[in-house]
Amino acid sequence: MSKRSDFKRRKNDAYMTWDHRAVDALLPYLPPVYFCEPCCGDGDIIRQLEASGNHECANSFDIKTGQDALSNSFTEELLYGADYIITNPPWTRHILHPMIEKFSEMLPTWLLFDADWMHTKQAIPYLKYCQKIVSVGRLRWIKGTKMDGKDNCAWYLFDKQREGEPIEFVGRAL
Repeated sequence: MSKRSDFKRRKNDAYMTWDHRAVDALLPYLPPVYFCEPCCGDGDIIRQLEASGNHECANSFDIKTGQDALSNSFTEELLYGADYIITNPPWTRHILHPMIEKFSEMLPTWLLFDADWMHTKQAIPYLKYCQKIVSVGRLRWIKGTKMDGKDNCAWYLFDKQREGEPIEFVGRAL
């Protein structure tokens, strides 16, 4: 997943969020919610959030099952009354940026991706929708390895309904 690696990227940025440190960092900032997971992969985020006892998945899907979250078929009807969208989206910018736009227009949206993004010029048009950034640190993306990834991660809360409000930054706690 790193920009500093010569490893070939996985198709569709299919890096599963099995490392519990990702969801553990989000839980203190998430009220009990009914959520939609549009890039669910193997369902790791869903299982971890539901195991906390305060969250329930309204709907989930993934491009590998033929449901593309950027297609016109992903509409508010597929949210099934969810309060939030919560996902680890592809980090490839030509996919990530349209997801920020689309999802944050539908619902408040928590996205997990590289922390460095917030410091780039390409982030400027999207930061106006950002409400909160929760630092996670480095995560382990490959099961069986003893090495964390090379990029620090963060959860970003986007919500077009609250455009222009100040961003709250939460430093790493774990």
